[in-house]
Amino acid sequence: MSKPAVTELLQAAVTAVGGTERAGQAAMAEAVAEAVETGRHLLVQAGTGTGKSLAYLVPALAHGERVVVATATLALQRQLVERDLPRTVEALHPLLRRRPEFAMLKGRSNYLCLHRLHEGVPQEEESGLFDPFESAAPTSKLGTDLLRLRDWSDETETGDRDDLKPGVSDRAWGQVSVSSRECLGASKCAYGAECFAEAARERAKLAEVIVTNHALLAIDAIEGAPVLPGHEVLIVDEAHELVSRVTGVATGELTPGSVNRAVRRVAKLVDEKAADQLQTASETFERLMELALPGRLETVPEDLEYALMALRDAGRTCLSALGNTRDKSVQDEDAVRKQAKASIENVHDVAERILEHSDFDVIWYERHERYGASLRVAPLSVSGLLREKLFADRSVILTSATLKLGGDFNGVGASLGLAPEGIGSDTDGEEAETPPWKGLDVGSPFDYRKQGILYVAKHLSPPGRDAQRNDMLDELAELVEAAGGRTLGLFSSMRGARAAAEELRGRLGLPILLQGEETLGELIQRFADDAETCLFGTLSLWQGVDVPGANCQLVVMDRVPFPRPDDPLMSARQKAVEEAGGNGFMAVAATHAALLMAQGAGRLVRATGDRGVVAVLDPRLERARYGSFLRASMPDFWYTTDRNQVRRSLAAIDEAAKQA
Repeated sequence: MSKPAVTELLQAAVTAVGGTERAGQAAMAEAVAEAVETGRHLLVQAGTGTGKSLAYLVPALAHGERVVVATATLALQRQLVERDLPRTVEALHPLLRRRPEFAMLKGRSNYLCLHRLHEGVPQEEESGLFDPFESAAPTSKLGTDLLRLRDWSDETETGDRDDLKPGVSDRAWGQVSVSSRECLGASKCAYGAECFAEAARERAKLAEVIVTNHALLAIDAIEGAPVLPGHEVLIVDEAHELVSRVTGVATGELTPGSVNRAVRRVAKLVDEKAADQLQTASETFERLMELALPGRLETVPEDLEYALMALRDAGRTCLSALGNTRDKSVQDEDAVRKQAKASIENVHDVAERILEHSDFDVIWYERHERYGASLRVAPLSVSGLLREKLFADRSVILTSATLKLGGDFNGVGASLGLAPEGIGSDTDGEEAETPPWKGLDVGSPFDYRKQGILYVAKHLSPPGRDAQRNDMLDELAELVEAAGGRTLGLFSSMRGARAAAEELRGRLGLPILLQGEETLGELIQRFADDAETCLFGTLSLWQGVDVPGANCQLVVMDRVPFPRPDDPLMSARQKAVEEAGGNGFMAVAATHAALLMAQGAGRLVRATGDRGVVAVLDPRLERARYGSFLRASMPDFWYTTDRNQVRRSLAAIDEAAKQA
């Protein structure tokens, strides 16, 4: 019997979820099916409302072999596993004559650890174990959270933190979870047979479709020891986030706090000489970090080099000593030793990596008001890693609403380690150094030119580094007033968002919510519930807000969101492109800004009935040479620089919303 056509399968799935067929969704499903069958790579831009989840799930389920779907956000993972996959599997069953299994898989620290729950947490000061349930006051927030976790452990089937409603603090969860390095391993753990993380892995081994996140995908690629089961097809949703997530996983960090924790954890498990060596190295490092000034280290200074050599050597000594020394006063030595080993390995490995000072790494000091100084090391580029680890031996489909920047896919493709589209396979049929791929833009079901306006306030003064932009605040106040509230304010810095919120709270009789004053979820809910309310914030709002309807009709960007000039990693990447003969500004800074502006502008139109304005209060979007590149990366709204026209449009949209 021949396999049913992907169009027939898609139609059944769309009907089952109560949707309507869209041309872009059908085009995407056919392209994904072709890529899966031929083993090719595909980049698909699918605008909001396309229904891209079904467009890749249908061919994935029809494939019959294991497929991994990696997403960036928890919300989409839950949507796939709890809503889209169950409905789609049932809808396709009569046509496929089978019900493909699916499962979610996350990093180990996302699952409740029964050993930690029942046996206690290794205590850093005494290197024994203590019972967090006894040490926390039952009436405290921590005590309440821990008691809830103990009750929940008896009823949960998954042990997945995200299934606990309401959630608990990071501090409470840290008492009952372990990292992969701290885990004893199922064969050595008294609770191995009941382990939630192991059960999730076993379910994944039996599933045809595994839903995971970008971070676990990065760990699977970087660490060499496979975390994900073998698979023929990888689908990366929210693919515009992939490079930053992989960079995050590949970044090492040393702080005085993390080194001190390692000292405390190892103290009773090694001989006195080894412990003293590590303690002395830790104190030297801490003194040095007190004087550290933020910024990139082009070379490792001599005093830092000596401090890191001392840490590396002391770490190596302690790792060797951990295998030989036993202390009778230590309870559950395996767990205590495992945690100590994980801490020491991190100190040793990061110190050694910085001392190697590879041309492919960037090293810098950071200073945080609350957490103090840190020493960090990150890859100059992850493109080579992705090219080698991601695109070998499987078909990869990457999709997002924003992959086509400045009119083509090549900018995003380059960041993923791909050559320009159409280049990658040679005429001799030999294996290419860079895998060939195809880009496809399936558009959006929205009529952007009729539903939205892109307004650039070209009359304003250009933003300076530190100057107060009073004319920008005046413009913002007038726009918000014309819109009757209904405003999502996207700022390039928290300082800018705070200043604007304070100014407008004094000027306008409208509620202005500010990121950080409540949890993000609560703020977004309050914004969605009240038409007069405005929400101001920074990075997570540029990408994380989905408020269809009349309560978000004005999206304001205070300036083009270029990376900070003193961002060590971005400036190093820009310099590397320039040294290779490229345009570092366009390849790094402008591409970074284009991605954020495309995402930010996408907050405006979330449904077919939405109307509104995206206002950019930065004249460079109109005047600068790179302005056309940035505008070409955003939805195709009707474009104007006429401030009076925009005020009239906002007032009309506000009036129509009130009448409705």
